[in-house]
Amino acid sequence: MDDSVIVHIGLGANLDDPRRQILDALVELEQLEGCAALRASSLYASLPMGPPDQPDYINAVAEMECRLPPEILLDALQILENRHGRIRRQHWGPRTLDLDLLLFGERRIDTPRLKIPHPGLTERAFVLLPLAELMGEEWRIPGVGRLGDCLERVDLAGVRRLGGGEA
Repeated sequence: MDDSVIVHIGLGANLDDPRRQILDALVELEQLEGCAALRASSLYASLPMGPPDQPDYINAVAEMECRLPPEILLDALQILENRHGRIRRQHWGPRTLDLDLLLFGERRIDTPRLKIPHPGLTERAFVLLPLAELMGEEWRIPGVGRLGDCLERVDLAGVRRLGGGEA
């Protein structure tokens, strides 16, 4: 794709068959106008952030080639979330689908609406592990540093890679 950039999108869900929500969203991401899916990580199960009285999450990271400007891509991701029944009732509360624009090539963006790299990226094992699966621990997060160094600073205990038959 001409004038395209490699983007990374974090996916998470813990309601209404979260595994299916993530798998369906990966297919829908492939169909976004101006974007082409390159690859996706395995699925990971993780303990919830925020209120503990919610189900565990299923997470993944998708890598895409995209020609859309960052905020237009963010709009498209939020439309996808809404199609999956996403309702924003509680910060870090349960959700049918959460799509986070983690990285937009080498760009660093800091606007009222969008911050890239995603502000929580370096603190979330459920994002770092699937990202490391795709990029390797030597890969450098723009403006942050080596991915492996970030992994060394987070608690990995609550995250596990899922095999083919697990929920």
